[in-house]
Amino acid sequence: MKTYKLHLIRHGITEGNLNGQYIGRTELPLAPGGVTALKNLTEKIEYPAVEKIYSSPMLRCRQTAKIIYPEREILVVPDLIEYDFGEFEGKTANELESRPEYMEWAAGKISAPPKGEDNTEFTKRICVAINTVVRDMMDNDITEAAVFMHGGTIMTFLAACGLPRQSTVQWATDAGRGYTISVTPSLYQRSGIVEVIDVI
Repeated sequence: MKTYKLHLIRHGITEGNLNGQYIGRTELPLAPGGVTALKNLTEKIEYPAVEKIYSSPMLRCRQTAKIIYPEREILVVPDLIEYDFGEFEGKTANELESRPEYMEWAAGKISAPPKGEDNTEFTKRICVAINTVVRDMMDNDITEAAVFMHGGTIMTFLAACGLPRQSTVQWATDAGRGYTISVTPSLYQRSGIVEVIDVI
């Protein structure tokens, strides 16, 4: 039976990452050091050969895709966009720790930041986005592709759908790195489950 491989790759570092800010929908480019680090990575490791590139619409993901796969066209998948942090956007944990609603959200007692995205809806959205990618691959006979995503979206998707089962934080990955997943159509169509088979 045919299987499909997706390489889920986290974007490079932005100034917001360096500052410890919650950066979701803010459109930040890669930091100069982030660009340099990605170029160094491409010389140290061999990224998988792929037939197609998919990406979050955010600039930092598209820039990363172009650095790693400069000759490839990018298909933007709108639902891969990062989490909406609402009123927490652009702030650090230190700046927010005096707000009770932040402490409740961080502890998992409430499911959304003020004016932000509900965690359950976020998970559903990311699963739908990956399903869009898988369907496109199947429809176009593509067996191997790269998906440029945000750290939080990778962690959320794999915690929900990945084998082996692990918590969200256990799926954290560094910039320019990620995971290779195998999609077996019968298993995926029945249960939405994918297998994590390698680390990038």
